[in-house]
Amino acid sequence: MTLRPALALLIAFTFAGSVPGVHAQDSAAPAGAASTAPAPKYATLPLEPTATEADAAQLSARFLTRFHYDAQPLDDAMSARIYKKYLDQLDGEKVFFTQEDLAKFAPLKTRLDDAIWNKDLTGPFSIFNLYVQRAKERMHYALGLLSKGFDFTKDESYVVDREKADWPKNQAELDNLWRERVKNDWLRLKLAGKDEAEIRKTLTKRYNTLLDRIKQLDGEDAFQSFMTAYAETTDPHTDYLGPRLAENFDISMKLSLEGIGAVLQARDEYTQIREVVPGGPAAKSGKLHVGDRIVAIGQDNGPMVDVIGWRLDDVVAKIRGKKDTTVRLEILPADAGPDGKHELVTLVRKKVVVEEQAAKSKVIDVKDGDVTRKIGVIELPTFYADFAARAKGDPNYKSATRDVAKLLTKLKADGVQGVIVDLRNNGGGSLDEANELTGLFIDKGPVVQVRKADGDVEVEGDDQPGLAWSGPMAVLVNRGTASASEIFSAAIQDYGRGLVIGEPTFGKGTVQNLVDLDRFAQTAGEKPQMGELKMTIAEFFRINGGSTQLKGVTPDIQYPKNGDEKDFGESTYDNALPWTQIPPADYKPVADLKAYLPQLTQMHDARVAKSPAWKLMLDQLAQYKKMRDKTTISLNYDKRLAERKELDKIQADFLARRKAIDGDAVPSNPDSTLDDGLNANERSLKSELKAEKEAKEAKDVELDETAHILFDAIGLIQSNPKLAAEVLPYGGKFSERTVAAAPTPAAATAETRTKP
Repeated sequence: MTLRPALALLIAFTFAGSVPGVHAQDSAAPAGAASTAPAPKYATLPLEPTATEADAAQLSARFLTRFHYDAQPLDDAMSARIYKKYLDQLDGEKVFFTQEDLAKFAPLKTRLDDAIWNKDLTGPFSIFNLYVQRAKERMHYALGLLSKGFDFTKDESYVVDREKADWPKNQAELDNLWRERVKNDWLRLKLAGKDEAEIRKTLTKRYNTLLDRIKQLDGEDAFQSFMTAYAETTDPHTDYLGPRLAENFDISMKLSLEGIGAVLQARDEYTQIREVVPGGPAAKSGKLHVGDRIVAIGQDNGPMVDVIGWRLDDVVAKIRGKKDTTVRLEILPADAGPDGKHELVTLVRKKVVVEEQAAKSKVIDVKDGDVTRKIGVIELPTFYADFAARAKGDPNYKSATRDVAKLLTKLKADGVQGVIVDLRNNGGGSLDEANELTGLFIDKGPVVQVRKADGDVEVEGDDQPGLAWSGPMAVLVNRGTASASEIFSAAIQDYGRGLVIGEPTFGKGTVQNLVDLDRFAQTAGEKPQMGELKMTIAEFFRINGGSTQLKGVTPDIQYPKNGDEKDFGESTYDNALPWTQIPPADYKPVADLKAYLPQLTQMHDARVAKSPAWKLMLDQLAQYKKMRDKTTISLNYDKRLAERKELDKIQADFLARRKAIDGDAVPSNPDSTLDDGLNANERSLKSELKAEKEAKEAKDVELDETAHILFDAIGLIQSNPKLAAEVLPYGGKFSERTVAAAPTPAAATAETRTKP
């Protein structure tokens, strides 16, 4: 799980597709931070580095050059790599800078190391300042083109994927590139049936919104971007986390916060309520609703501060605060116009549990002929743990393992015969939690081997006897299954404890630790906010001795790849660590699943060959790959219209086939599946939330097939006692265990909150 700089949330101009929305959860903040934070000042150029940032850069360099798993000197050679990474961070699509601009930067190519060691960040900031200037110029240029219109009879084309393109040579080439980009934006809306006036209005609003986002960039964004470039140059999973990102990372690990319990989203000049978290102060008040706009914020009895036009994280900082403190929100209700009556809502901040990323369970009834079996499903989006609450002895601390143990108890009470652990798109989290979670499914034994920079190898495992689930199980994975998720999947596979099903996984086999830079600040009095360094300190290996690095985990039964493996996964990083191997740990597999894999695979192949849903999935995947691999598109109206009609026909066919399979579960509006030419946040919040709800409720073909495979496995075990003795560990008997008194977390975790 790699955190991107805040800049990427604000500037990601992919005009041929969608512009990502900026989302945030209100979250905990240091005591008093919300009440003392001054109103932000935006767009003051040139942005300048602070002394604290210079100290943080040098301190980070000391850690990275001495304690990183693959420590490399910060010298001219490293400077050149940082330079390249920094430019990629800012202008990966090569649509802002020209080669003339790069010529001005050239002297800095081998001086970025000196900038860090000498605590003089003027050079990196000068690059960022020019980036902001160029981005503003591009938005003004785009706005200027709207009054002229375009000739769509010309036979022109536009390159939509510019990652491998050269930077434009000069201003003239850059202007032409943006003319093509804006022309494509106009054409997309025209093809969606919008008239000229609507198109101008939509694009004017779009470019002005982006211009506002650019103007809101500040010095912390500049420093975050530069330090992320340095950190990721050492390896793909080392990151610098500025104060903003560090706090959000903390929330993602512990799944709890102190706030009002609302998900916020930037929309136009407002901060809008996207979701009200059940059980939080906002929900309990009954006064805040989805779509409400926050126009002003006050602390306790202090003055109200107007926040219209603020960037999202600055608004969130005002709402954050210590438990039991008061925040007042001036609200423009969702159903009121711009001049509608405002309402004042007073809330007391409380601890809020973020359930969206917590483990969840459900039961699938799988029927084949006259036989029906209950299959339990545990969906785990991340390996989370509230280390701070755990260290304090809080009996209710949040933990992935504890939550899954409770869900297993419930599933057993529901009479399930098999369990699927769904780790699709689980990017990792706590290594300690992956270790303990494995312990719920094995009696005891090693789970993972961790090799440190000095070559020492430590074996970590489960030393608590007993299982929470000893019956048949499967682990469902995909390309987004990474890090701690791969540890769990690999251990289950190496022990022969269950089937691993799906796509080959991400391939992240490194361990990161989190360094709180404030603890090492050489300053008297109050510590500055220097941020944190998420640094690679070790590599983990399977108990069979192989690494998950680069290769990931290969499923026992493989599903079709989603087509993103060329762009997504450890193997796509040019500085990823190589695959290696060490001696296996001292462990004994509990079963040999190879005995019935051929029969299960044959049954799977026969079933999906007759499945309309599976065939539809394959056809949609083929269409996605075809569209994804298209790097150039025509700007001629007639040609694009023909392509649009062909695509509409394909999508309509997909929709008809889906309705034949799922009936009323499919969206009733065919247009909802087609391209309307709009970017994210340009549709109504209501339609956006409706689409997300429909996506969640859509038929999950891969999960259903996994349940059928586990159904088949249970049948084979029941029909062949000899085979059952070989493949069903522990005789299928449940041996209850508790995880309430779990040990203190290890210092080295996949993405830890433990600080040295």
